[in-house]
Amino acid sequence: MHINLRRGATGFVAMATAVALVLAQPTPASATSPDDVFAKLLVKQVTGAHAKQHLNALQSIATANGGTRAAGTPGYRASRDYVANKLRKAGYKVTLDPINFVQSWAENSPPTLTQTAPNSKAYVPNEDFFTFPPSPAGDVTAQVQAVDLTLPPAPTPSSTSGCETADFNGFVAGRIALIQRGTCPYATKVRNAGFAGAAGVIIFNEGQPGRTDAFTVDIGEWRAGIPMVFADFAVGNELAAAPGTTVRLKVDATLKLGTDHNVIAETRLGNPRNVVMVGAHLDSVPAGPGINDNGSGTAAILETALQMRLYPVRNKVRFAFWAAEEIGLLGSDQYVEGLSAAERDRIRLYLNFDMIASPNYAYKLYDGDNSDGEGSPAGPPGSAQIERQLANFFDRRGLGHVGTDFDGRSDYGPFIAVGIPAGGIFTGAEGLKTAEEQALFGGTAGVAYDVCYHQACDTTTNINATALDVNADAIADSVARFAFNTTAIP
Repeated sequence: MHINLRRGATGFVAMATAVALVLAQPTPASATSPDDVFAKLLVKQVTGAHAKQHLNALQSIATANGGTRAAGTPGYRASRDYVANKLRKAGYKVTLDPINFVQSWAENSPPTLTQTAPNSKAYVPNEDFFTFPPSPAGDVTAQVQAVDLTLPPAPTPSSTSGCETADFNGFVAGRIALIQRGTCPYATKVRNAGFAGAAGVIIFNEGQPGRTDAFTVDIGEWRAGIPMVFADFAVGNELAAAPGTTVRLKVDATLKLGTDHNVIAETRLGNPRNVVMVGAHLDSVPAGPGINDNGSGTAAILETALQMRLYPVRNKVRFAFWAAEEIGLLGSDQYVEGLSAAERDRIRLYLNFDMIASPNYAYKLYDGDNSDGEGSPAGPPGSAQIERQLANFFDRRGLGHVGTDFDGRSDYGPFIAVGIPAGGIFTGAEGLKTAEEQALFGGTAGVAYDVCYHQACDTTTNINATALDVNADAIADSVARFAFNTTAIP
């Protein structure tokens, strides 16, 4: 079946007639289901060549705006407008969803961390502990509550303290969370503590050789009114050894916020109580144009949205182009945090596509069932089924694939944190390709998947055309299938 979807009303009538016939037919076990029909059709329509046109546009935007599309810059705003205008013209309901990011931060005086009960003891600021930029100002006196600590520390770094929302089961809102460094980003730990109602956060170093001292590190994440500090291992170990200790935690800082926008586009058709959400971050780092990271994911889901604009989807599909991912997953984090419980419940699953065309690529699928047994545990129920559906696409083409951990470094993090199943594709960043991956995918073992990761050279010349084309098809396949059928998701 060939239908030209670029012929306005004529295309719409042709599509409507064709799909009405498909959907009106009963689907015997031996017949092709509507989700299979539309997946095959969308895969034909979404091509790497079309996605490359969007990458060229994003490169032109960066070139015209100082070589960057970072949050808070004219390059980001122009990228936002490019995506939003394309989607509006295609007939989507488009929302510019405001989010905040740090415009400036300054510490006015040294922080305070003092035991007040049952004993008194003051820790030395900028020696025993440091403020986490960009911590907001805050002054709280409360009991400290330990969160899933590994004490004594394991021989090698492995603590998952605070990495999962389940770590905070039983946490008493209003207390100060005591969290150990390890495994996932500091920002993930802070985010989960915020969801649990912590009034302050103390993260302490993990405790292995070379991981004992405190230092200052900008985590890009903040929670209104929640002071945050990073302490050395000795401080954390001492506080953990005395449950019920009350401390005063004070940060004196001035935090100035700016505003950017997520671009959210939703199909006009589909069950609004059964939302399939698809996301990619739109911003780059300040150092470069971010064409692989993450123009590639942006371009692929944008082209998928444009090509499926006339599809009579059964489930509402919501495309998200996230702002300020590079400075702490701020766009997706604030979006999820702003949803009511009922709104979260309507999101059946989340698909994330961040860096899908790395030059020394590997086809990595997020490990929804934790079959790899590395790092973070399995995703929420349904994540394994998402991984299986993506794997089916690669298997049908005879292409290898490997798992990749939910390490909290991309926009699936906030969705997983509230129990929404997630999955997606990733082709690698600054990590080194293994010999086993070289055998599966070609390329060069011992070299980074993307040697231009977070650099000025992440331009249109930094894209692997094969990976872009294959992954654009994989994205089209998964989005179409879930747009018509989510019965596999619990």
